[in-house]
Amino acid sequence: MKRRDFLKTSLLSGAAMAVAPMQLFTSCSDGEKEQAAAPAPELKISFQEGNAPGETLAEKFDYMEANGVVGFEPGGGNLASRVEELKKLLNGRNIKVSAICAGFQGFILSEDEAVRQEFDRTMREIIAAAGELGSTGVIMVPAFNAQVPVMPHTMATRDYLIEQLRLLGDYAVQCGTTVILEPLNRNEAFYLRQVADAASICRDANNAGVKCMGDFWHMTFEETSDYGAFFSAGEYLQHVHIASRGTRNTPGEDGEVDNYVEGFRALKAMNYPNYVSFECGCKGDRAQSIPAALQLIRQQWEMA
Repeated sequence: MKRRDFLKTSLLSGAAMAVAPMQLFTSCSDGEKEQAAAPAPELKISFQEGNAPGETLAEKFDYMEANGVVGFEPGGGNLASRVEELKKLLNGRNIKVSAICAGFQGFILSEDEAVRQEFDRTMREIIAAAGELGSTGVIMVPAFNAQVPVMPHTMATRDYLIEQLRLLGDYAVQCGTTVILEPLNRNEAFYLRQVADAASICRDANNAGVKCMGDFWHMTFEETSDYGAFFSAGEYLQHVHIASRGTRNTPGEDGEVDNYVEGFRALKAMNYPNYVSFECGCKGDRAQSIPAALQLIRQQWEMA
């Protein structure tokens, strides 16, 4: 190549490189404008039955409505017998059933076939009731530490779990709901401890009825990042539990450690559509602790 041609080519390349960054900045700016214009995800707060003040369930629902709590997470025990009662109490209210908290008998990874069959029978009863109530899913744990004898922690056990989850997931889809895997901290369940582990099982099950969740209390002990934990779940994240991070009581009752901003930032970035549900005790007077908790998490959601 002649020197004159080389210089001409170099100048043209330099001009192109000068234009490219400007185009990139323009694209980023446009994307940021589109993102800024998109509506922010809504914080949908849910209570379990024991969270709201009130003597009766109707009084609790009155309190929840008055304080903008839009989800109710009942326990799964005897849920089938409560379906009509709950439908009646929720009729006309701005409260929907969020997830169903366990309630089954037996466990899916028992070495005893009779125990596994008991789990399958009772879990399917709860799934059917959850579908009738329009629930987002039924929460389950593969095995608690105290549940023995349990299958060994091997690839064969994982494969078995995925096979059984596909069957339950198919049934859940027929009922219009899902099965939700909950990771716990190692003191409660060694088998499944991190949100990413649960999400990988959901991915391998490859079933629309198999989802997972994250619980701020358990994540305190098992995750290095609330943001990373939720984001690792991606499309499989179906439910979230929240509690104080030191004693598992009402958010805010443990002071400064009750910080959920990082996790909320992930939920916002993911456009998480479902509920953040209180699963916690209470140290003090619920009439004071619950309003303070609602204020705290709403403020932190805005900060995220």
